[in-house]
Amino acid sequence: MTRHQRKHNLALIVTLAVAAVIALPHAAFADSQLDKMRAKIAAFVGDKMEKLGGSRVVYKVDGDGLRESVVTDLRDDVYKTLRESKIGFAGLGIRDGGVELKIADAKGREQLARKLASAAEGLPSHALTVTDGGDGMMRIAPTEAASAARLRELVDDCIDMIEQRLKDSGVKLASVQPAGADRLRIFVPGEMDPERVTAIFARKVKVSFRLIDVSMPGAQAQSGNPPEGTEVLLGFKDNIPYLVAKDSALDGSDISYAGPGFASSTKEPIASFRFNGRGTRRFAHITAENVGRPFAIVLDDKVISAPVIREPITGGSGQISGNFTLEEASSVAMMLRAGSLPGHLDLIEQQVVQAAAKP
Repeated sequence: MTRHQRKHNLALIVTLAVAAVIALPHAAFADSQLDKMRAKIAAFVGDKMEKLGGSRVVYKVDGDGLRESVVTDLRDDVYKTLRESKIGFAGLGIRDGGVELKIADAKGREQLARKLASAAEGLPSHALTVTDGGDGMMRIAPTEAASAARLRELVDDCIDMIEQRLKDSGVKLASVQPAGADRLRIFVPGEMDPERVTAIFARKVKVSFRLIDVSMPGAQAQSGNPPEGTEVLLGFKDNIPYLVAKDSALDGSDISYAGPGFASSTKEPIASFRFNGRGTRRFAHITAENVGRPFAIVLDDKVISAPVIREPITGGSGQISGNFTLEEASSVAMMLRAGSLPGHLDLIEQQVVQAAAKP
């Protein structure tokens, strides 16, 4: 890696927990305040729709994909708890929307149930039912209330993502509102071609964490033949060429949270993220095996950050900074979140709304 590249690398600060940040104004709103603000926007947009007409688009969030993701994470959490607590078990697997396993020792079953309940304390969306199936068999599954809470969280995340994607695409006036338990309604005044709106969301954001190949400078690989299994990608802001592995060590499905904020020390805009249990373990393993080697955080084939691994990273959380503006930090965070959302958005309806006839 050249001195020029090192100088312009974006910094990644990985911490044992989500690093202290000062939330962006958007994140500082209480839910009720945010709802009021969106209601005002919806009323304003509704007035514009009546005067100008526009596009109305309805999406359905992927509830099935959400349930699969939640149960997969639950299985990984159960496995981690069993290993850390040294509880003997057998037959751990996913069945019918829950996790089943056998623990012969009654104390072990009680210990697992207690630890899972403690981890979910204060988090209604993580509440679990633990059923004793007899003969040491256990079944662990999200409660119906927790599943409903997770669905609401997914809808809220999708609304945030859609608002940011519309803004990034130059759509300055739009309203995104929930429409029932699992649907979203988008109004865009003045846009008489709804396919221009749906095209923004037709492609899923690609998030990947890839090792950087240091066998040759990125600029040399760009003008010649890069080694097999690698490709050249450009930096997000500086267009510096990076030679990165084609295979991704981790991707968006390994991220459980992403959001914008300010670094507590420098007050510069950042994007924070947190891995889920599987991502945390994979990242810890990869960083332990590649100390001293740079890796790239890639969004839609643009290198957002390319830090050097200084030590094994086991905490599973981090920040991305790099002379971002507030809007850039928010956009990067939302792209990370969009890449981590389970499933996909199903287009249910798109239509042109004509302006109301003048009297």
